[in-house]
Amino acid sequence: MNITEWWHEFTEKIEWWRMVTLFASLLATFVIGRLARYICERRAAAITHEKEGEFGLGAQVLKSVGRPLEWITWAAGFYISVIPHLAKFDPALTLWTGRSAKALAIFAFAWMLYRLVSVIDYYLKQWATRTESHLDDMLAPMVGKALRTTVIVIAVMFIGQNVLGLNISTILASLGIGGLAIAFAAKDSISNLFGSLTIIADQPFKVGDRVVIDGYDGPVEEVGLRSTKIRTLTGHQVTIPNEKIVNSAVENIGRRPHIRRLSNITITYDTPVKKVEKAVEIIRDVLKDHEGMDKEFPPRVYFDEFNDWSLNIKLIAWYHPPKYWNYLDWRQRTNMEIMRRFEQEGIEFAFPTSTTYLAGDTRRPLVPPRDAGIIKKVSDALKGK
Repeated sequence: MNITEWWHEFTEKIEWWRMVTLFASLLATFVIGRLARYICERRAAAITHEKEGEFGLGAQVLKSVGRPLEWITWAAGFYISVIPHLAKFDPALTLWTGRSAKALAIFAFAWMLYRLVSVIDYYLKQWATRTESHLDDMLAPMVGKALRTTVIVIAVMFIGQNVLGLNISTILASLGIGGLAIAFAAKDSISNLFGSLTIIADQPFKVGDRVVIDGYDGPVEEVGLRSTKIRTLTGHQVTIPNEKIVNSAVENIGRRPHIRRLSNITITYDTPVKKVEKAVEIIRDVLKDHEGMDKEFPPRVYFDEFNDWSLNIKLIAWYHPPKYWNYLDWRQRTNMEIMRRFEQEGIEFAFPTSTTYLAGDTRRPLVPPRDAGIIKKVSDALKGK
């Protein structure tokens, strides 16, 4: 039966007034759904404007339910409008049309709950920021993800059992039989889940800490059930499985008590001993009671090495607290002051060089001076002098 024949048979069985009622009710359903969404969104915008952009519970709830409520209205209106007319035409079509409308309504309701989780997310994060513990900072995002997953699973099961007529108990029992295969296939996911629990319990870092994991350097943005997200210093987001984090060395830069400066200041080899001593004295004087110094960590300066091409002065200093940009400002001022003092004393910085000596020059004759007289006498005797 083609479309034309189906439509002809349908119009013969359905009176014209039923068709008018059907289209009118469908149109009314569409208008009511749109109107419900419009009212929710307008009211949410009004609440937000009244609070000058501040997050409000009422506004967020209205934003979350607006579109799903429109779909629920459409599903209910479609069911109420179409089913009475189809019941006189085709029972099978009536059955599947009713199931489709129910599935759409359940989907829209689950979608509404899914969107409402964002409200819970917000207030959990606000609560976490007000507490001193950092554990809840990592748990708050996980709660939202767990709730969303629960809503999806329940919605799928409800549609399967109450709309499609599937026996969920039988399906779950069959899954239990194949549980070993599923567990083997999902072993990585299970490992990542236990990895997230280990991170929460051990707390090697918290959200916001700058860490180095597997060569990736940057602040932690999120700790999830499966992975942890890091925003690298280059701006890229890196997602690392929690299983890998648990089995890797984690360098938590965010928890360092200070920033250590270790520098080698090199001066030329022809620098007199007095000036070498003066160079060490200058650096010690510049670093004396420096900015960011803790009395338990005084700076250390020593002439410690004869390099291949320079005399080496080692400088070690610790800056407190570990605020990186303040540390760079202090380091720049320190370097400039050392350069000024060295310039005043005529102390030259060294750079990698090599010197080649030619045998026979005035400072390095080919033979030692004590042997020069003997060689001259022998030479004169051979010449008959």
